[in-house]
Amino acid sequence: MTTAPSPPPAVTSARILRLWWPLAASWLLMGAELLLFTVFVARMPDPEVNLAAYGSIVFPISLVIEAPIIMFLAMSTALVADGDAYAKLHRMMLKAGVLLTVVHVLVAFTPLYDLVAGRVLKVPVEVMEPARIGLRIMTPWTFAIAYRRFHQGILIRFEESRAVVVGTAVRLVANVAVLSVGFAVGGIAGIVVGTCAVATAVVVEAVYVGWRVQPVLRERVRPAPVHGAPLTRSAFLSFYVPLAMTPLMMLVIQPIGAGAMSRMPNALASLAAWPAVHGFVFILRSVGMAFNEVVVTLIGEPGAVRALRRFCFAATAVVTGLILLVAFTPLSAFWFGTVSGLAPELASVACTALLFAVLMPGYTFLQSWYQGALVHSRRTRAVTEAVAIYGVVAVSLLTLGARWQAHTGIYFAITTFTIGGILQTAWLWWRSRGPMRALGPDSDSVPAAEVAWNGTSPAE
Repeated sequence: MTTAPSPPPAVTSARILRLWWPLAASWLLMGAELLLFTVFVARMPDPEVNLAAYGSIVFPISLVIEAPIIMFLAMSTALVADGDAYAKLHRMMLKAGVLLTVVHVLVAFTPLYDLVAGRVLKVPVEVMEPARIGLRIMTPWTFAIAYRRFHQGILIRFEESRAVVVGTAVRLVANVAVLSVGFAVGGIAGIVVGTCAVATAVVVEAVYVGWRVQPVLRERVRPAPVHGAPLTRSAFLSFYVPLAMTPLMMLVIQPIGAGAMSRMPNALASLAAWPAVHGFVFILRSVGMAFNEVVVTLIGEPGAVRALRRFCFAATAVVTGLILLVAFTPLSAFWFGTVSGLAPELASVACTALLFAVLMPGYTFLQSWYQGALVHSRRTRAVTEAVAIYGVVAVSLLTLGARWQAHTGIYFAITTFTIGGILQTAWLWWRSRGPMRALGPDSDSVPAAEVAWNGTSPAE
């Protein structure tokens, strides 16, 4: 005699917190990786050039190349409910990882690099060669990210999110180890030490996550019966292609921003201060990014909408208060001057730039809330629409700033990104109203992955 499976526990603030905090901690540790790069490289020879090489070329180009697989985390969280879905999506992950690694190799090891860095982005000439070396060292990055994010999503779906934060801690330890050895040896260019640390750390984390997910695959994924109709290629593409376009369009803006800053006043200082400012803002935004997978996992359960909304608005207020506290007090000078180790002139630029970013952490939480509801309801096209609005606004304003030549590049760029982000958030809110009404404050809808696949998205 078989017994019915016990219902999941109620969606309360405590349950949301238990799922969210390990993911938030994982994102925070990833943000610490950016901070560590700045802290170590700023104390090595020729820091301004090496920081600019990473901030203007290596990091943004690496992100753009990996962009199509960034949403593998949300994809596997939403879709990997059984062995059939896992096998099909695992094959797609491997193919995408290999293909994008080939793209990375072509950019880093062929004349394409000179075209992108020299003619398109027009970075300062002294940055070109250090950035070329760093980009080549980052070759393993893309495949490791694809493998890691795909399997992290499975851990999150089955509420094993603590394994995610342990993996990120392992990554951070590997990063610190390589940075420390390079710093102790001395005489090695900062861009070489820094990118070796980043590439090594992400590979180590991918290996850990691949090992940690095996019990979940063996005991909970492969034995599970197929939910609804089997996952088809057309159903997957209708769900994932709009989702994948989201980070691609977002991240293409990063090198465009670097190119625009290169054409504005105080270019080298802007590019050198960018990793420190971006890294700090990313730390505060990251806890909001972690909320997206929490929403996708829980929003279909009874009572989830009210509990998730309350949690989101409270967290938005907290992170906004934190960045205001730092930006408008001497804490910013302490952070960028003492902790990050920037030279006084760069620290001053970074402190001023932070003032233009104070809205970013708050609207990131709101974006995750609205976007999670859209992903759950399969309306991923609306997510792409929001990012397209962001992209059009950002490119238009950055082009204007590069021609205007009236303001320090980093100040204008961050202001541009903030305006675009606010409009993106507003569009996500508008498009999520239908799904939110359908779910209702006391929704009894089934989890998203149990909806039968018919090869099409729900009506837009």
